[in-house]
Amino acid sequence: MTPEILLVMGVLAFAVLLFVFEWVRVDVVGIIMMVMLPLLGLVTPKQAISGLSSNAVVSIIAVIIIGAGLDKTGVMNTMARLILRFAGKSEMRIMTMISGTVAVISGFMQNIGAAALFMPAAKRIGNQTGVPVGRLLMPMGFCAIIGGCLTLVGSSPLILLNDLMVVGGKHYEPFGLFGVTPIGLLLIAAALAYFILFGRFILPNKNVDEISGPMSTLLTNTYGGIGSLFELHVPETWTNENNLMALELRPIYFSTVVAIARNKGTSHLFAPDALEGIQPGDHLAVVGPQEFVESMAEDFGWAMQSELTSFAEELSPNNAGIMEGIVTPRSELVGQTLSELRIRDRFKVSPLAIFRGEKLFVSGLTSIKIESGDALLLHGRWEMFHLLKDRPDFVFTEEVKGEVLRTEKAKIAVMWLLVALTLALGFHVQLSISLLAGALGMVLTKVLSIDEAYQSVDWMTVFLLGGLIPLGMAFENTGAAKYIADALMVALGHPTPLVLLTAIGILTSFFTLVASNVGATVLLVPLSMNMALSAGVDPRIAALTVAVAASNTFILPTHQVNALIMRPGGYKTIDYVRAGAGMTVVYMVVMISALMLLY
Repeated sequence: MTPEILLVMGVLAFAVLLFVFEWVRVDVVGIIMMVMLPLLGLVTPKQAISGLSSNAVVSIIAVIIIGAGLDKTGVMNTMARLILRFAGKSEMRIMTMISGTVAVISGFMQNIGAAALFMPAAKRIGNQTGVPVGRLLMPMGFCAIIGGCLTLVGSSPLILLNDLMVVGGKHYEPFGLFGVTPIGLLLIAAALAYFILFGRFILPNKNVDEISGPMSTLLTNTYGGIGSLFELHVPETWTNENNLMALELRPIYFSTVVAIARNKGTSHLFAPDALEGIQPGDHLAVVGPQEFVESMAEDFGWAMQSELTSFAEELSPNNAGIMEGIVTPRSELVGQTLSELRIRDRFKVSPLAIFRGEKLFVSGLTSIKIESGDALLLHGRWEMFHLLKDRPDFVFTEEVKGEVLRTEKAKIAVMWLLVALTLALGFHVQLSISLLAGALGMVLTKVLSIDEAYQSVDWMTVFLLGGLIPLGMAFENTGAAKYIADALMVALGHPTPLVLLTAIGILTSFFTLVASNVGATVLLVPLSMNMALSAGVDPRIAALTVAVAASNTFILPTHQVNALIMRPGGYKTIDYVRAGAGMTVVYMVVMISALMLLY
């Protein structure tokens, strides 16, 4: 063991300590590695910063921009809608469908690409259903990594496998495209079962900057008595011809109809006028205290729905909510009533309350003359609030959520995704260049502005991976990787097939946590095949063990996918240790069992 090997082992231990105890943020750990490794002479300065321009990091940047373009044009809304149609609001079904879908996609494209493309849809689904996004992204990320084992083109180690199976000048019979599929399917099934059975214990429960109701926590503290959002169904036997004003829903029940769905939910009327009538078969979206809404439904013979159905998407927290606007001295509202201003008709928002001084008005709002400094509580779709924030009438007390979607650009966004995939899969253009072409196309065709593209990139992920790549290089430069592998071979002596494959799997899993899975595969495939020949085991199976075990990387956020979901999921390193430790064991047991029984 040379001094360089001891030094790189010390740097690795230091990095692990930084990850575990979180003395600094994970991206700072990456920057520390970029600075420390060349200063210690373990890598060259060029190698130290080469991670920032690596194929993996550039691919991540590009695919995040492509995903942002798909999200901005509403494509991910459509994807989320399809999943919810089948999964409903069951956390287990949602998690299974998202994770299973991403796993299948990962079998045919890079797992980081599949995870990045699907992450916006997963976040929207979590926000819409109230399921904490942290309970969705980690299973999705783990299944994206495992999904790379479905085919021989799903992950870099499996792509390299056939070319590396050469020992003593003999080239062993290559595996077919679906030669690894049985193992991949068993691993995905095991991962889904693992999260279904143990997810409640190992996944974090908190949401990350997401809310599941129409009002933020800040506003709830002030306007908690205003209530929440409910859906009511008007029966076909309804004969009352009075309009909303005549029904006196606000004065009697302190409730406001904020939307009406008609024609079996195919048409929606947002912020209906007080003169609007209610028709048989209508679905009403109502904001009010639950006990009063229930009383109103009973008095009028309306059926209260257990959850939003006709408005599940349109009024979900992704697309609508409640905002507080402070009336400015320059506002045209000053000195006029909301009725005179026709605020519902002009701005498509529904007033719920007026806060003036220390008084809260929740009834008779349309007849109150607005004064400068009044706080108006309004319900509406985010797109309308985005238009209102640019007017001089209001200053909103919170940042307006959501965004104005460019749905007219949806087909163009999908086209650029297909262009990127065609270049990578059909013309074998390097993945980073293919994805950059797709991202650039989205900017040039105004799916995204260049500023929006920059803002969509999670730079924490970029610098984390940029610093871990040179750490892997240091392991190979110093001979530390070869030293560990040789020491294991000496320690094993003449093992049985089960012991040999288990040792190879554990060794590969260790290397992929601290070095690149490509580097681990290149180093360990020839070595494992030689070990297999010495032990009388099929060397092809030993090589396959290395290529599959290279995806067994869950305990630390060092894999690109784990790094990608870390910030959006609100995860800490301990979350990966808690969920990843069990997943690593399950992965190893299923992989070795499948190899022994099927191969």
